[in-house]
Amino acid sequence: MTGIENPPVEASADPQAVRRHPRLFRARDRRRNPPLRRTDITVSDEAAVKRAVKAASLGNAMEWFDFGIYSYLAVTIGHVFFPSGNSTVQLLASFAAFAVSFLVRPLGGLVFGPMGDRIGRKKVLSLTMILMAVGTFAIGLIPSYAVIGFWAPVLLVLFRLVQGFSTGGEYGGASTFIAEYAPDRRRGFFGSFLELGTLAGYVGAAGLVTALTTVLGSDGMESWGWRVPFLVAGPIGVVGLYLRLRLDETPAFRRLEDDSAHQAPDAVSAVETAAKGDIARIFRHHGPMLILCVGLVAAYNITDYMLLSYMPTYLSDTMGYSETHGLLALIATMVALMLVITQVGRLSDRVGRKPLLMAGMLGFLFLSVPAFLLVKQGSGIAVAAGMLILGLSLVCLLGTMSAVLPALFPTQVRYGALSIGYNVSTSLFGGTTPLVITWLISTTGSDLMPAYYAMGAALVGVIAVACMKETARKPLAGSPPSVSTAEEAAEIVTSRAATPTF
Repeated sequence: MTGIENPPVEASADPQAVRRHPRLFRARDRRRNPPLRRTDITVSDEAAVKRAVKAASLGNAMEWFDFGIYSYLAVTIGHVFFPSGNSTVQLLASFAAFAVSFLVRPLGGLVFGPMGDRIGRKKVLSLTMILMAVGTFAIGLIPSYAVIGFWAPVLLVLFRLVQGFSTGGEYGGASTFIAEYAPDRRRGFFGSFLELGTLAGYVGAAGLVTALTTVLGSDGMESWGWRVPFLVAGPIGVVGLYLRLRLDETPAFRRLEDDSAHQAPDAVSAVETAAKGDIARIFRHHGPMLILCVGLVAAYNITDYMLLSYMPTYLSDTMGYSETHGLLALIATMVALMLVITQVGRLSDRVGRKPLLMAGMLGFLFLSVPAFLLVKQGSGIAVAAGMLILGLSLVCLLGTMSAVLPALFPTQVRYGALSIGYNVSTSLFGGTTPLVITWLISTTGSDLMPAYYAMGAALVGVIAVACMKETARKPLAGSPPSVSTAEEAAEIVTSRAATPTF
C-alpha cells in the first residue's frame, strides 16, 4: 500500500464521451486545473517565517516544559499527592495521573482542530497557550495530600485534564502554522525548530529540577520546591501569548478565505464545506491518511516519551542511580540533540523525509537492546553511550516529523485532521508509555522491557514509513507552491507553461 492517496472526488469520464467532445472536456479540465500563474505562488517573507517559527516553537517548548516537569518530578509528586505506603504504588499512581491528561487530548483535538480550520490557526493557538499556562500554574498551587487529603489527587487530575485538553490543539496547530509559512524547499529545516522547542522545553525542565534538587535536597523538594517549576509556567505563557498575538494568519489559510482566489467554482465550494470543520468528512475522505498518521505518531511518541520522559525515572527508580545523576545524563543527551536537530531538518530537505525516518525507526528496532545493555553497565561512559545511541535514532524522527505530518492532509482540513490523528495516537500510546513500561518491569522483572517496547513501536514505524509518500520539496496538498524569492516563482511558472502569465 505504498503511496496512500485520498479517494477521488468523482469517477473518470466516459472515454467514449471524451472522444466525441474533446474540446468540451479540455475546457472543463482547464476550468478545474487552470494554468499556474505567478500570482498563484506564495513568496514567503523571511522575517514573517522566522516570527512564526519563534512563536510556534515557544508554545511547543512550554508544552514539553510542563510535561517534562511532571515526568522528572514523578517520584516526588507520588509522595506529595498520594497516600504513603508502597513506593511502587505511589509511582504508578503518579504516572497514572500523568497519563490521564492524554485521555482528553483527542477531545481537545476534535474541538480545537476543526476550529482552527474554521476561524484560523492564530486564534486557536493563542487560546491553547492560555489554557496550558493556567493548567500548569494551578498545579503549583495545590495543597498536598497531607493537608487536604483526597482532594489533592482530585485537583491534580483536574488540572492535568485542563493541560491535556489544551495540548490537544497545540501540536497540530503549531506544526501546521510553520508548515504553511515555510517555503517548500525549506519546510524540513523550519519544521525542525518546532522539535528544537521540544528539546529546549525538556532541557529547561530537567535543568530547573536538577538545580532545585541540588540546592534543596529531597526533603526541600517534597516540602515546597516541587512547586517552583510549575509556577514558572505562568510568566512563560504570557510571553508566548504575546508572541502569538503579534503574528499574521498563515498565507495558506488567508488564501482559503480569499473569495477572489484563482480557483474553479467547484473547488471553492469544496473548500468552504471542508472549512466548516466537518469531522465526519475528515474521517470519510481522509481515513487512510489518518491511519498512517496514527502509525507514524505512535512509533515516534513511544520512543520519544521512553527516552525524554521515562529515562530519568528508569535510571533512579529501576537502576538505583541518584536522581541528579540521571537528569544530568539526560540533559547532556538532549543538548547534543539540540546541536544537530536543525541540520537533520535541513538534510531532510535535500535527501527526503523517508530515508531519515526509516533510519530512525531501524535504529530503535536494532539498537534499543544494545543501548539499554550499555546503560545497565553503570559507568558514566556506558550510560552516556547508550543514551546517545537512542538519542541519535530519535533525532532522525524529531528533525523530520514536523514537516511530514502536516503534508499528509490538504489545507482545508489540515489542522483538524492532524490534531485528531496526532492526539488519538498520543493518547493511546504516548502518554501511557511511562505507565506501561513501569508496569511491565514490575510484572516481568526484566530491566530490558523499555527496549522491547521501543522495538515494537519501531516495527510499526517501519511499516508506516514504507507506506507514506515522499513530500520533500513539494507543495502542501491543497496549496500552490511556496517559494523564498520572486525569481524562484518565475522559474516555476516558466517551467510549467509555454507562455507564463504574470
